[in-house]
Amino acid sequence: MSASLAATTENLSFFGNDTWWLIVIKAVFCFAFAMLTVLFSIVWERKVVAWMQLRIGPNRHGPWGMLQSLADGVKLMLKEDLNVKRADKVVFILAPIIAAIPAFMSFAVIPFGPADNEVSIFGRRTALQLTDLPIGILFILATASVGIYGIVLAGWSSGSTYPLLGGLRASAQMISYEIAMGLSFAAVFLYSGSMSTSTIVSAQHDRWYVILLPVSFLIYIFTMIGETNRAPFDMPESEGDLVGGFNTEYSSIKFALFMLAEYVNMVTVSAVATTLFLGGWRAPWPISTFWEGANHGWWPMLWFVIKVQLLLFFFIWLRGTLPRVRYDQLMKLGWKVLIPVSMVWLMLVAAVRAMRNENYDFTKIVLYIGGAVLALLLISLLVDLFRGGEDRRSAEGAALAPPEQFDPMAGGYPVPPLPGQQVERVPRRPSRAQPQLVGAAGPSDADAAQTEKKEDGDA
Repeated sequence: MSASLAATTENLSFFGNDTWWLIVIKAVFCFAFAMLTVLFSIVWERKVVAWMQLRIGPNRHGPWGMLQSLADGVKLMLKEDLNVKRADKVVFILAPIIAAIPAFMSFAVIPFGPADNEVSIFGRRTALQLTDLPIGILFILATASVGIYGIVLAGWSSGSTYPLLGGLRASAQMISYEIAMGLSFAAVFLYSGSMSTSTIVSAQHDRWYVILLPVSFLIYIFTMIGETNRAPFDMPESEGDLVGGFNTEYSSIKFALFMLAEYVNMVTVSAVATTLFLGGWRAPWPISTFWEGANHGWWPMLWFVIKVQLLLFFFIWLRGTLPRVRYDQLMKLGWKVLIPVSMVWLMLVAAVRAMRNENYDFTKIVLYIGGAVLALLLISLLVDLFRGGEDRRSAEGAALAPPEQFDPMAGGYPVPPLPGQQVERVPRRPSRAQPQLVGAAGPSDADAAQTEKKEDGDA
């Protein structure tokens, strides 16, 4: 641990020595990188989804339709900007700004290259990173949490029911998945011994953490999809049941800011996943073995961009493949699956690290951890067996009991029946082919006899 702290101090000594104009250039680059990646990602998403659905996709604006997202942005800015009368004007305007700005702030601590002043910008040696902090990952989590306020305030300030419901659902979803996301980061902290992004990337010089911590990587993949409100977890924007969600009352540039925040957040979580689990700016394994200069100079930025684009393609692939889940399934996955699995995995990682620090043999560590996992699986199997028997007996008892009659209008408005309740059957409308007598309950016996005799005569 002391060696890790020394490495952290040594790496952070490269930062804070840039001149003011170099800091401005780096800040503008971070903003331009996010914006250009968003513009490309929107066109790429529409192209890939069209390819999956055997369509053409955008092909009018620019070569191969590459300027379609830019044309959409200009169109949104030129549209009429409407303000709802019942809205809180100040909060209504600030909400999209609060949602968009924190998405850009995370790039301040994302490393695009090594932190040892290998590149030169206008004759000045510097690192390919704006700055770094000893708690850089906590800075990313804090800025991501601030973005939730923009969505909540957008729904509340609109003065309408549907945006309020959409804002509440979105905030509940994002808060739920941030817990599992933080737990997946904790395993990385245990292995790297630091929360600094540059130090975490340096610690992956031998092996990427996606290999050492595969469960943490999978948990983060799930949580980053739920955090960005992307399909199949795009509940805040489900038009069918929320009429647009928290951004229902927004138009023009304010609506565009919400869409911009969503796509910038996609780029941010992809950059964080690359930094923490995919080796950051380091070249992939086959290239780094025979090319010594792959991790030096300006080349690391290329590997970083390629990894980010692959993760963005994963986002697009999911949207074109999976249907939207129900909200109860979404919350069940976050609270009953991801969080418990994250906690158990974190305990296992902590136990392995503690035993390695005590110089235990690797085979003994595998035996101890494997035995504990098998014991937990056996206990859970027994609990499921007993629980399944009780559920089966209760189901058989409910089947033998007479169904409870249910009045859907008892409370003054229609409600669906609960399990075990039965709604009275609605009488079916008689067939149109059967003759009816006005003012009578149905055809009489004489009419039925005449109809039968007429049918026999026709035959």
